[in-house]
Amino acid sequence: MTFYEREIERIRNNSFSNEKQLEVVIATKNFIDTNFDQKLNLDFLSYKHFTSKYHLLRLFKKYYGQTPRQYLIDKRIEKSKDQLKTDATVTQVCFAVGFESLGSFSSLFKNKVGKSPSDYKKEQLSRSD
Repeated sequence: MTFYEREIERIRNNSFSNEKQLEVVIATKNFIDTNFDQKLNLDFLSYKHFTSKYHLLRLFKKYYGQTPRQYLIDKRIEKSKDQLKTDATVTQVCFAVGFESLGSFSSLFKNKVGKSPSDYKKEQLSRSD
């Protein structure tokens, strides 16, 4: 059982949540997990699940502790770390995981991981040798 599944179970046991709301939040998370490399925004996600974007934002934050955008960024960073261990360039990885700008990718990556994507890649490649 993943951390998020445990958290949902904990919240479900502690509150009287609407099952439909929970289904929407889980479906949104699963959609982000499988389509993280696509251009996703709150308008699209709310349209996809037939709910208000503000309601979806509140629900997602309630159940997962972060907004869909924050979750998407974390998912993209996680996937980019895997891809940086290969011989793909930083630019290729940036666009493969769904970022539209190399600058924003580098800034977000350094903020989340503590080092630049190129430094992370060098470190990972030196460990594999």
